Amino acid sequence: MLKRIGAEESGEFKAIASGTLPSGKPVVVNSDGTVSVVSGSSSSLGSAVVFESAISNNIGGTFDSSNNRVIYAYRDVGNSSYGTAVVGTVSGDSISFGTPVVYNSGKSNYNGAAFDANAGKVVVAYQDNGNSDYGTAVVGTVDPSDNSISFGSEVVFESATINFVGVAYDANAQRIVIAYRDDGNSNYGTAIVGTVSGTSITFGTAATFESTGEITQGVGIAYESNAQKVVIGYAHDSNKGHAIVGTVDSSNNSISFGTATVFETETIVNPPAITFDSSNNKIVIAVRRSEEGRAYVGTVSGTSITFGSAVQITDGTTNNSRAPSAAFDTNLNKVIIAYGNSVNTDGAIISGTVSGDSISFDPQVTYSSNTIDFSTVVFDSNSNKSVVAFQDYGNSQYGTAKVFTPLSTNLTSENYIGMSKGGAVANTKGATVDIIGAVNDEQSGLTAGQKYYVQTDGTIGTTAATPSVLAGTAISATELLVKT
Repeated sequence: MLKRIGAEESGEFKAIASGTLPSGKPVVVNSDGTVSVVSGSSSSLGSAVVFESAISNNIGGTFDSSNNRVIYAYRDVGNSSYGTAVVGTVSGDSISFGTPVVYNSGKSNYNGAAFDANAGKVVVAYQDNGNSDYGTAVVGTVDPSDNSISFGSEVVFESATINFVGVAYDANAQRIVIAYRDDGNSNYGTAIVGTVSGTSITFGTAATFESTGEITQGVGIAYESNAQKVVIGYAHDSNKGHAIVGTVDSSNNSISFGTATVFETETIVNPPAITFDSSNNKIVIAVRRSEEGRAYVGTVSGTSITFGSAVQITDGTTNNSRAPSAAFDTNLNKVIIAYGNSVNTDGAIISGTVSGDSISFDPQVTYSSNTIDFSTVVFDSNSNKSVVAFQDYGNSQYGTAKVFTPLSTNLTSENYIGMSKGGAVANTKGATVDIIGAVNDEQSGLTAGQKYYVQTDGTIGTTAATPSVLAGTAISATELLVKT
C-alpha cells in the first residue's frame, strides 16, 4: 500500500519500491501501490534488407512458430510474376533471408499465408492467373538449417475466378480457413476450410458469408482464440466496413456464420487489416476510410461482434492502393499496423494499446521515406520483433523488409507522481518521493527556468516524449520544482 506521510506539509510520499530506485529519477505509482522508476525504450527500426532483387508485390506473410522463421509469399515480377516464397531469420534488429522458392509457375495474385501449428506447415493461398484465376493453395515445409522452403502440389479450392484472399489458422479446430470473393458466384463473400496432411491440403464445401451483394475492396481474416472463432472483415454495400464471425466444424471441414456487423458506415478503401489482441481478447480492424486511417476495436460474443468508436490512426492517412496490415506483439501486448502514408507516400508503422473498446497509439514511425506498396507486417514471437515487408519504389520496387521494435515504457499520462530522493533504494524497501510542489535537489546540469519532461527511458529532458508528462521546472542547475 502507498503510505502517505504529511504530503500537504512535506511534499513527500513514502512507499515500497518495486525494483531498484536510483535517486533523483522520475517515479511512477503501480496498480498495487508500490512505486517504480520510469523505464523503457524508444521505438527502433533495423536496416532495410532486400529479399527479392526484382519488382515484388501482392505480398502475404506468416510466422512459423515451430522453426522460428518469418515467411513471405509474393509475386516475383522479375520471374514472370510467379508465386514465390522466402524464409527469414530475425536476429536483433536485422533479418537475413534464404533463397526464394517458386510455388506457382504462373502469375500469382492476392497471396495470403498462415501457419498450421498442428501440422507444422505453411499454407499459401492465391489467385492463380496461370489457371483461369482459380483459387489455389499449396503447403510449404520450412527447413531452418538453410532458410529454405519446399512445397507440395497445388490444390484448387475454388474452380472459378476469385479475388481478395485472406488466410488464417483456427487453432481450436486445427484447420486452415480461407476467405475470398467468389467471382464465379456473383462476387459473394465466401470461405472454405482446409485440413493439412503431410504436404497437401484437402477442403470441405465452400460457404457464403455475404450473399446480399458483391464484396468490394477485399477481405481480412483473423482467429479469435478466446471465443475460438474466426472473424472476417470486408467491404460491402457501397464500400461500408463489415465484420462477421465464423465457427469451424472440424468434423466435416465446414464453417457457419452469424450475422454481419457494420463497423463503418462511410466508404472504406483497401482490404481491412485485422488482428487479434490476445491480451485483451479483442479484435482490431484497421482501414483507410476516405482520406483517413481508422482503427476499430471489436468484442466477439457467441457468433456476433460489436465495436467501439472509430479511432484515428495518425494525422497522416493511408494511401489508396497502399493498404494497412496488422499484427499483434504478444511480448509488449501492442497492436502493430503498417501502411502507406499518403502525406508523403512513404511507409509508416505504428503501435497501439487496446483499452476496453478503444485503442491509443504511440507516435508514427517512418520505416521508408520512399513510396511503398503492399506493406505486410508479421510478428516473430521468438525474437519478439515485428517484420514489415514491402515493395520499395525507392529501390527499383524490390522486395524489402525491416525489423521494427515498438516503444516500450511503464510511463502513462497519469501514473507519474514525482522524483525519487534520499539515495538509491533496493527492491521491496521503503522509498521517499518528492511529489508536486516539492523541490528535488538531486539533479545536475539543469537550466533554471526551463521546463523538463519525463522521458521513456527514465531521464528528464526539455522535449516532451510520448506520453507527454511534465516532470517540473528547474530553479537551479541541481534543483527541480516537481509539477504535473
